[in-house]
Amino acid sequence: MVSIYSQELINVFIRNEDKTAAISMSKYMKNKFEYYGIKSPLRREISKPFLANTNLPAIEDIPKIMRELWEQPQRELHYFAMELLQKYNKKAPPNWINLYQELITQKSWWDTVDGLAAWQIGDHFKKYPDQIQIKTQQWMDSENIWLQRTCLIFQLRYKKETDFELMQSFIIRLAAQKEFFIRKAIGWALRQYAKENPEAVKDFIARQELSNLSKREALKHFS
Repeated sequence: MVSIYSQELINVFIRNEDKTAAISMSKYMKNKFEYYGIKSPLRREISKPFLANTNLPAIEDIPKIMRELWEQPQRELHYFAMELLQKYNKKAPPNWINLYQELITQKSWWDTVDGLAAWQIGDHFKKYPDQIQIKTQQWMDSENIWLQRTCLIFQLRYKKETDFELMQSFIIRLAAQKEFFIRKAIGWALRQYAKENPEAVKDFIARQELSNLSKREALKHFS
């Protein structure tokens, strides 16, 4: 049975459905997901009451609500779920790493995986650094490209706190992968860290054999 919170949200989204827009939005995402056809500005507006601090669910109810929303076919509900989840980043208990992993591996595509990696996983590993080694090792061994992509990009917001040695170890292991989303993520991670330490990134690229896509992405902001 769906919670009252989730059902009320779904009802609001249904009332704002635009079937014409839904077709084009689904087509843009290669028809991988259904949509209500609610564009981002309107979605954020109608979501506000559900994200107000006075209306937030109890933290113990969040895993259930996340699963309820993630099980729905419409992508806008997944986007909302991520916005809701972010409200709890600072309070997230250690075992939520399993919830994040579950969300990353279900209905996976870049539009949800990247947000979960950079925000939820990134913040979580800062709070619980003892989990980094064991979880990233599991994810790298999983052969799931979205978990591997998460290993590459969870440090995107770390700036000077980036563990570049760890990032390099992931890149070296995945460098021969032909998967577009892995090659792109390698370049993205290097480009982001290059803002803090461009010489280290250039030196690594000179030493490590990378795909042309990864190198192009990594060197985008170099003159």
